[in-house]
Amino acid sequence: MHRVYENDDIVVFWDSEKCRHARKCVEGSPETFNPLNKPWINLNKADTAEIWQAVSACPSGALSCVYSHGIRVVYDEAGCRSVAYDGDREIGECDYQETPDGWNIYHTGVSPEYGGKGIAKRLVYRLAEEAERRKINTVPTCSYAVKVLSR
Repeated sequence: MHRVYENDDIVVFWDSEKCRHARKCVEGSPETFNPLNKPWINLNKADTAEIWQAVSACPSGALSCVYSHGIRVVYDEAGCRSVAYDGDREIGECDYQETPDGWNIYHTGVSPEYGGKGIAKRLVYRLAEEAERRKINTVPTCSYAVKVLSR
């Protein structure tokens, strides 16, 4: 399971398949990471520095984070994609096609001037999260999506 959690400052990614429940995140920011709550991560409970430090202490790599840079990522059902916006400007997308095996994620792209900010990862996670919520399998063929979802 892949989940993405966002606030105005940061984006936290969680890959449940990598999680070894070492509880370093809970110890580092117990108000943010609380396994008794649904959702178990709430980025509005602590300051960015505390959350970042707790994520950085994750020994399995199940948690990672990036700054949001004011970029908004949304799921576009009609377009079969997730889309990244800087204000009203579309700066990236991750596209999928519905197949008998599930959603084939076949393309991920971000405008070059926005590279290195974790936007592509956010786009892939947004689709994976939506597919998981709908109980639809993801079949990534885009090389970047394969890399992100198999880490």
